[in-house]
Amino acid sequence: MDYVGQPEFRHDTPSRCGILLVNLGTPDAPQPGAVRRYLAEFLRDPRVIELPRLLWLPLLYGVILPFRSRRSAHAYAQVWTSEGSPLLAFTNALASTLQQAFAAADRPIVVRTAMRYGNPSIASIIAEMRRAGVRRLLVLPLYPQYSATTTASVFDGVAAALNKERWLPELRFVNEYFRDPAWLDAVAQSIHQHWDMHGRGDHLLFSFHGIPKRYFAAGDPYFCHCQASARAITERLGLDRSAWTLSFQSRVGREEWLRPYTDETIPQFAAKGIRKLDVVCPGFAVDCLETLEEIAMQNAEAFVASGGESLRYIPALNASPAHVDALLPLIERHLSGWPEAYPGFSNAQASHTATASAQHFKHFTESHRVA
Repeated sequence: MDYVGQPEFRHDTPSRCGILLVNLGTPDAPQPGAVRRYLAEFLRDPRVIELPRLLWLPLLYGVILPFRSRRSAHAYAQVWTSEGSPLLAFTNALASTLQQAFAAADRPIVVRTAMRYGNPSIASIIAEMRRAGVRRLLVLPLYPQYSATTTASVFDGVAAALNKERWLPELRFVNEYFRDPAWLDAVAQSIHQHWDMHGRGDHLLFSFHGIPKRYFAAGDPYFCHCQASARAITERLGLDRSAWTLSFQSRVGREEWLRPYTDETIPQFAAKGIRKLDVVCPGFAVDCLETLEEIAMQNAEAFVASGGESLRYIPALNASPAHVDALLPLIERHLSGWPEAYPGFSNAQASHTATASAQHFKHFTESHRVA
């Protein structure tokens, strides 16, 4: 391992606790070149595309990226904001709100955001947290339902980043929270609030991001987690089974993915006489291209074109107080036992310990200095 060029480590940096929120990723700009770089990193991941590299990479670089980059750039341009992509803006806002909640409680915790693909990268943020003295790190992938394509890929990214670190932090990792009561309550509450403001539609559709069916057959629990989340949320809403449907969106390629498909299901609702369709996407912690452009634009247009009156997208939890309140109990459970995470472990205490360590090292080196 080559450590040449790294700045000299400060041994008197106070020990701190950190929380790393990780989301999927985003291009740096809604332009074909930036989108191509992002998609290349994303679609190169063997967790995402489980095909032999000799077969997949020529297809990716020779066929898919040249065509898909321009089309995806146009889609990103439809939802881009002054703060960049919605996914990055909302994830940053969520991290900031969590940081404020810990600061208000006098909790010396560092909260940061990283993207699995694109910027800010996991490696760059972990390095930043190391420089801030983070010695205990909780990684929270913002995927309520576990999948190897998402959650496991975040673990790979964290492991690759830590592979370059000399002194590893104590690490904890949240695998999933699809049945966490506080999170389920928050999603149900957001649906209720939408109905209070806009009235209740004729039917409620849960649309989750899809994965290839063979991944499920090979042992990925994602399909089961999505079903469990939807059932638990509808129980909180008091809905009959006939009042809601679950489907899967965002499929690509020709192979079979988890069914039913959202883009096929939505026009069928219009054909059956459903006039107002409510759609919620609880697999997405914050709004992004797949919710704002694919659901609220593309599929809304398809619903109306098929005879429906309106598709009303119910926003993700984003950086709402309800989302923070839902994540805090989950985070608390995973922080348990780490003294740096609580007010009793003050910055002064941490500084004293670190300074004493540095002084011991200075004394040792001076006493063993060769004249």
